[in-house]
This record gives sequence, C-alpha cells and structure tokens, in this order.
Amino acid sequence: MELKDWLELKSGTDVRGVALEGVEGEHVNLTDEAVHGIVKALCALLAQRLGKTKLTIAIGHDSRLSADRICAAAAKAVTESGCDAVLTGLSSTPSMFMLLQEKDTPADASVMVTASHLPYNKNGLKFFLPSGGFEGKDITQLLTLAAEGKALPQGSGTVRGMNYIDRYSANLVAFVREKTGEERPLSGKKIVVDAGNGAGGFYVDKVLKPLGADTTGSQFLDPDGRFPNHIPNPENKEAMRSVCEAVRNTGADFGIIFDTDVDRAGAVDKNGEEINRNRLIALISAILLEEHPGATIVTDSVTSDGLAQFIRSRGGTHCRYRRGYRNVIDKAKELCGAGQYAPIGIETSGHAALEENYFLDDGAYLVTRILITVAKLAKEGRSVSDLIADLPEPAEAAEARLTFAAGADFRTLGSGAIEDLKKYVPTAEGLSLAPDNYEGVRINFDKAHGDGWALVRMSLHEPIMPINLESNQKGGNAKIAKALLAFLSRYPFLVTDNLKKCL
Repeated sequence: MELKDWLELKSGTDVRGVALEGVEGEHVNLTDEAVHGIVKALCALLAQRLGKTKLTIAIGHDSRLSADRICAAAAKAVTESGCDAVLTGLSSTPSMFMLLQEKDTPADASVMVTASHLPYNKNGLKFFLPSGGFEGKDITQLLTLAAEGKALPQGSGTVRGMNYIDRYSANLVAFVREKTGEERPLSGKKIVVDAGNGAGGFYVDKVLKPLGADTTGSQFLDPDGRFPNHIPNPENKEAMRSVCEAVRNTGADFGIIFDTDVDRAGAVDKNGEEINRNRLIALISAILLEEHPGATIVTDSVTSDGLAQFIRSRGGTHCRYRRGYRNVIDKAKELCGAGQYAPIGIETSGHAALEENYFLDDGAYLVTRILITVAKLAKEGRSVSDLIADLPEPAEAAEARLTFAAGADFRTLGSGAIEDLKKYVPTAEGLSLAPDNYEGVRINFDKAHGDGWALVRMSLHEPIMPINLESNQKGGNAKIAKALLAFLSRYPFLVTDNLKKCL
C-alpha cells in the first residue's frame, strides 16, 4: 500500500474503510494487513509518546460482522510488538474511554472497532488515551507511520479478556442512585430501549432493570451486524419511527434509541413524540441551566432560532458553532478554559459531551442524566416534556443536499459559491447575514421572504453542499428555496434538483 492508500482510510478523527465484500463497487480496503500495520504503528507511536515500550492496549468492538476478524488482527499486532492486549468483547465506544479512567485497570490506551451507523460492510478504528480520543492530526500521523512500516521490535505479548461493560453499567446505576437518593428510582416507570441490533442492548438489563424500570417492549437488543430491523441511528427517520411506535404501542413513559456504538442517543416522550435534534438539545439544556445559571450551551450550526430563543429564556447563552461533534466539544472546552462555563457541547446528530463526564460524547450517559430528571419529575406528577413545552417549533423544516457534477473540484468550487453568496446576501431585499455564524453562510429571511433562515455549507467529508431551511410560516420554505435557487442556479457544477423539491 502506498501512502495515499493508507490516508484514504482516514475519516475525521477515526480510521474507516470497507471491511466486507457484498456491495457493488466497494472493495475491502480495511484488510488484516491494514489493521495489522496501523496497530503496530500505534504501539510505536505510543511508546514514543509515553516513554515506555511495554504497553497494554484494550480492544473492544460493536456488533459488526467484521469485528472478530479486525479485533484478531489488532491483537496480533499488539502482541507481536511485545505489548499486552486486553479484549473487552462487545463494548460501547464511550466505555472504551472510561476503562482508561479506572485506577485499577492497567491499560495505556484503547482501540474501539466500530464504524458507528455506517452500512454493514464498513468498519473502523477509534483510538483513546486517558487524556481523550485521537484528533485528526493524530490519525494522519498514525497512518503515515503505518505506510512507513514503523513498529516496535518483534516481541511476544499476552492476551487476556475483560468484561468492562458490566462495571461501566454499574457506575451508571450508582450515579443515578447517588443523585436521586433511591435504590430503585425508576420503579413504576415503563422505559423501552431500541438498540437497533447494535451494542446498546446492555442498557436494559444492566442499567434500567437494577433501577426498577419496567422495560417490557424494548426491541432489537440482540447484537446483529446485518442490522436487519433498521439502521441504528437516531437521525434515521425509519429508526425514530420504530422507537416512537414502540412507545405508543406499549404505553411507555419514555423511549431511548442508541446508535451502533452508543456514543449517540435520541429519546421519545410518553406521547410517542421524538425528543431529538433541537428538542433533545433543549431538554438537556433546561436541565443543565437549572443547575448552572448563565452557562453557555454549545451546539452545531444547524440548530434552530427557536432553540436559541429557548436557551436565552432559561438564562443561558447559546454558542452556535460548526458542524462536527469534535468541533462543538473542542469549542466547549475552549470556552471553559477561557472562564466562560460551557457544561456541554452537543450536536443535532445526538453526540453530546458533558464537562462533568470528561467531555466524552456518550449516549448512555446522556440518557442516564435525563432519567435522573425523569425520576425527580415523576414525584411532582410531571414529565420531561413539560420542560420543553415552550420550545418554539418551526412551521417547516427541511434539508436539501446538493451534489456536484462528475469530476468537479467540489471543495474549491463549493467554497467559492458560498463566498459569493455571502457577498450577495446584504444586497438582496429581505435577506440578511446571521451574526452568530461560524460555518458556511447562514441567512435570515424576513416575513415577506420566507420568515425563517437557511444555512448553506459544505459537508465535512463528502462532495455535498447541504442546505438546511426553516420557516415560521406554512409555505415559507418554498420562498426561501426559490430565493436560493435564483442565486445557486448560476453555477453549472451544482446539481440543484434536491433544492427544487422544496418549492
């Protein structure tokens, strides 16, 4: 493999690739050879950074079909580097970071084998140190070292197993009991979980039941990397519809849905209505702002104006930052370091990282935090829906994902079009640039021109120009889309068909 082949495996702060044949046009590039080379390079990199050559690396995985193969290749690379491997089996991504925080768990780093919500044929690797996950620059360095064949001298390490997910779950149970002062604070509550056949099924037996919850009606808890029921993804409409129906059909008080590796979550109220995206952010914001008056809530760029209004109404400050969960987490950390307390960085996708929990994006911790409030409100005859009853909701919301003509230099051309749009907006009647914007161009439309906003940006990883639209009036999105089309249609490299669907 050449360097460019290795670097093709980089996906933001992860390694991701095709791990199984079966999808036309997609050939396996996350091979045993690739995994072996990457993990050998990891051991060499960690030895240099930590100043020690005898390392212990924990390796866990989600429910993907290729997990066993990749874990075996990773463990072989660790032991051949003279280091020890600890295999944690079926795990959540957050648990692979949390095990590094345990004083009696002698691991120097961990590797999580996952590709989150991507299709069944994909897989990947995430890397953690006790100080946090690898950044994008770390992945580039790691893959460059793998391309160079960097490795520790040949050695012979050991392999042992460890079931950490039980301890991780017990810590969540203890946390809830401490905060509520009760052994079984969820007694009398029916809570259903949809794990989508990912790694999140543990939450039912290991967290909810010990806290007294009735979990009858929970679904798709068994790990199955074919994902036969729906994609385990809180952003997926079919997945959310499935868990909403489960709540309604069982008369549950609350519903929970996890993504494949449990670093994201969504929720459902007792009426079977989604608590997702802006509503999920509003809910956890209401909880945190009651505890930390005047705090700053950091979100990604596609959150609504209604959410910003809601946060202000609770006495908080809204920092609408860039798309990408690591971006919002890093921004929250930056604000905290500058003396402006930001207890959370949260993305509309369901990634939520709380300062109190190492700024780790952990779907199980997020819903556990909410369940503490569920238990407390139940004593008052209230539900969490009451906390967001006054969240202003748009009349219409949509996303149009514009594509590019084949062979177009999408990054350069798309960014150029967005810069042109920024210059155009101040000259257009009824349009203005949003002042609090860190990504692409966010445009406000007055009542006569759509009564809402649009965000035009470039995708982080794909040749896509997503456009998010929201309006406070019926038919408003059509006005907004028409105005954008009038401008963007001048660029022949943009395929605007999806925006036309909003007319």
